Amino acid sequence: MKKRILITGAAGFLGSHLCDRFIKEGFHVIAMDNLITGDLKNIEHLFPLENFEFYNHDVSKFIHVNGELDYILHFASPASPIDYLKIPIQTLKVGSLGTHNCLGLAKEKKARILVASTSEVYGDPLVHPQTEEYWGNVNPVGPRGVYDEAKRFQEAITMAYHTYHGVETRIIRIFNTYGPRMRLNDGRALPAFIGQALRGEDLTVFGDGSQTRSFCYVDDLVDGIYKLLMSDYTLPVNIGNPDEISLKDFAEEIIKLTGTTQKIVYKPLPTDDPKQRRPDISRAKSILNWEPKVSRGEGLKITYDYFKNLPKEELYKMPKEFEEKK
Repeated sequence: MKKRILITGAAGFLGSHLCDRFIKEGFHVIAMDNLITGDLKNIEHLFPLENFEFYNHDVSKFIHVNGELDYILHFASPASPIDYLKIPIQTLKVGSLGTHNCLGLAKEKKARILVASTSEVYGDPLVHPQTEEYWGNVNPVGPRGVYDEAKRFQEAITMAYHTYHGVETRIIRIFNTYGPRMRLNDGRALPAFIGQALRGEDLTVFGDGSQTRSFCYVDDLVDGIYKLLMSDYTLPVNIGNPDEISLKDFAEEIIKLTGTTQKIVYKPLPTDDPKQRRPDISRAKSILNWEPKVSRGEGLKITYDYFKNLPKEELYKMPKEFEEKK
């Protein structure tokens, strides 16, 4: 019998790559997404497969899955500032109610569950690089609080289910990740820069560009997720690439990569935008024997080739309007 895994947020950027990986590993994949930010195009190549099934469902509502279930990957959540600033209530609900529902299903099915937390639990960090022991510097009532606190609650309830119900849980803290299937206009630096370059627009850097980020290629991240799920470690683990770069230097890398003649323009820094972001991956190295393998130069070339081959209308497609207000 094939192992059965439920992947929530399956039509999103990361979720779709996870579907690919677990199909490749011989699993029966049950994909779930309400498509509020996901796109069926990311997983349509899997629809003909016998070992793949898809359910259009909001995990903030009751979840039922027929039959046995061995694993759950909970990746349902808006992940870009444009999304969670536009749909803050849904963001909080998927991090709280959605996580509660997934943990309840894991308890019922005696399944192991991995929840996707994020480096945003560290907020605008006062410790650099960020270790898993750092508790963070988060503004709970600021505009980013709906995402940051949803993820912090998600970790707390996950540990509670592990401690009090004996559920097998894993927690990953994901740092900036990129690769094919990202949405060009989701507000994050990498797709924003490439999209502006492809449209012949100036590249927008917020603040003075001295704030830093660390970018991990999606294949490396997926490998880290797989290794964490199959490990016996229950505390949070940072997965990301510690190769840190300022956003100004990163914009200049994109200009060189794309060959655009556009310049960098500067705009005010958004409220509570992190000044530094770099993972300490010592725990992942020692426990999972994991570290990133794809260099930023190699990963950026693959990602740029993906974006430049998209239909032209995708370059000008703005984020979808979210009609549901709750």
